Amino acid sequence: MSVMNARRRLPSRRLIRTTAAATALGLGALTLAACGNDSAAGDDGKVNVVASFYPMKFLAQEIGGKYVSVDSLTKPGVEPHDLELSPQQTGQLSEADLVVYLKGLQPAVDEAVGQSGVKNVAEATSYTSLESHGDDVHGEEGHDHGGEEGHEGHEEHEGHSHETESGEDPHIWLDPVRYAEVAKGVGKELAKADPDHKATYEKNTASLVKRLESLNEEFEKGLEKRKTDTFVTTHAAFGYFAERYGLHEEAVSGIDPESEPSAARMKELHTVAKEDKVSTVFFEDNASDKTAKALAGDLKLKTGVLSPLESVKNEKKQDYFSVMRENLSALRTALNAGSGS
Repeated sequence: MSVMNARRRLPSRRLIRTTAAATALGLGALTLAACGNDSAAGDDGKVNVVASFYPMKFLAQEIGGKYVSVDSLTKPGVEPHDLELSPQQTGQLSEADLVVYLKGLQPAVDEAVGQSGVKNVAEATSYTSLESHGDDVHGEEGHDHGGEEGHEGHEEHEGHSHETESGEDPHIWLDPVRYAEVAKGVGKELAKADPDHKATYEKNTASLVKRLESLNEEFEKGLEKRKTDTFVTTHAAFGYFAERYGLHEEAVSGIDPESEPSAARMKELHTVAKEDKVSTVFFEDNASDKTAKALAGDLKLKTGVLSPLESVKNEKKQDYFSVMRENLSALRTALNAGSGS
């Protein structure tokens, strides 16, 4: 996964993408002119919602219920950060009754939404506060690795970044409290797009927020008796999560799980793992486990999966809540807080 990769796209790729987007938007505009777009309901009577990736799609589906038809621009198994939009997908944005997306995560989506002229937009970062978590993520201020002062190399790691182009961490959905704030914003925007069903959207939003509040309580209770605060991941996605529950995330390669960590970083992680009694090196389910297994092998640690929930492989069997509870179970084991949820 790599926002950094998005920054490094060659000008020719960006030109091709922009040209394709403009062409599709032009076709979309002609379609709108011919058919009109006075009603929020599509041909099937449902509100046409386009979501950027799974966490945004989940909110729209839960809040909209039977009154919405939700399509995600990022299909299961596709890396969200590196998404390139087809002309057809760009045209979808122009014709949507509502677009739900997270600014700064997917440059292609940001660009296309800006050009689409869509009337109703629910932009996730506008509903909550954002932070820059830097390269290493410290949920607990002043974490000193067993009392050792000035742990060397902790502030910066060359070629290792956890920031989007705006300089802020985009992974707000992994914090149930912030995700609930986003849910409220999406609910209000959906009610604007389809005022006829405002009461239903308000009810569904309240229900979802209550479930997210309960999930937050599950994590607080499930992690309160942990023996250590530190967990190691190959994907630095859990900054808000670590902050919420007083944990300390150490990332192997920053925001890009496919990048190779430096020898200095690996040496540093060896020290951290020993000092903080780390038992597990986590990798994400959609990325390679090569680096995690190498580090775990050197330190005789276990490996495990911690999902950043950017996508769900089988939405018929899994959803945001089930995957988050799988994460809780994995963390309870890794942090020696018990194996259940």
